[in-house]
Amino acid sequence: MSADQLQQMYQQPAATSADTGRMTIGTTINKTVLCLALVVVGAAIGWGMPALMLPGALVGFVLGLVNAFKKRPSPVLILLYAAAQGLFLGGLSGFLESRQGMQGIAIQAVLATLCVAGVTLALYRSGKYRMTPKLNKMFMIGMVGLIVFSLLNMVLMLTGVIDGMFGMRHGVLGLVIGVVAVLLATYALVADFTMIEELSNQGAPAIMAWRGAFGLTMTLIWLYTEILRILAILRGDD
Repeated sequence: MSADQLQQMYQQPAATSADTGRMTIGTTINKTVLCLALVVVGAAIGWGMPALMLPGALVGFVLGLVNAFKKRPSPVLILLYAAAQGLFLGGLSGFLESRQGMQGIAIQAVLATLCVAGVTLALYRSGKYRMTPKLNKMFMIGMVGLIVFSLLNMVLMLTGVIDGMFGMRHGVLGLVIGVVAVLLATYALVADFTMIEELSNQGAPAIMAWRGAFGLTMTLIWLYTEILRILAILRGDD
C-alpha cells in the first residue's frame, strides 16, 4: 500500500454507528415512527370496521407478550403488533366518538398523549425525570396493583357482577386509577428512553433498535388508552 493510499484512508471520515451495524438513537426513532404509522393505518381501518376491535385487541395482546419475552427482536412481529393494536384503538376510538356527547374525544386523546410524551421527554433530557431505585420500587408496586385490579375488574365484568363500559373504573375511582396509570406510563416512557440511550452508548447490535421502538410504541399505546378512558369518564360515559 502506497503512502498516498494510507493518507487517503486517514483522511476519510470515521465510520458511524449505522455504518458499523450498531444501534443508534436515530435508527430507533425511524423504526418507532414506522410502528406508529402502522398503528395509525390500523386505527383508520378499525374506525371504519369496529368488528375488528376485539380481534385486534386479542392479537395485539398475544403479540405484545411474544415480543416482550423474545430475546432477539423480530421486526415482523413488532410491526404486526403495531397494526393489530391500531385496529383495537381505531375501533375503540370510533365507538366512543359515535356516542352522544363524545365527539372529538379521539383527537383530544391524541393531542394529550403527544403533550404528555413531549413533556416527559423534555424532563428526561433535562435530567429532572430519571430512573432511581426508589422510583423503580414504586413503579413495580403500582404496576402490580394496577394489573391485579384490572384482572379483577375484567372478571367481574365478564361474569355480569358489574356492568358499564369500564366496570369499576368509573366515577371518582376511575379518574384516580386513570391518573395513577398515566403517571406509571410516563415512568415507563422514562425507562424506554433510558434503555434506548444506554443500548446506543454501548454499541448494541442494530437489531436492538427494534426493541426500543417496540417499547416506545407499547407505552404510547397504553398512555393513549388511559387518557382516552379518563376523557370518557369526564364526559360522563362510564
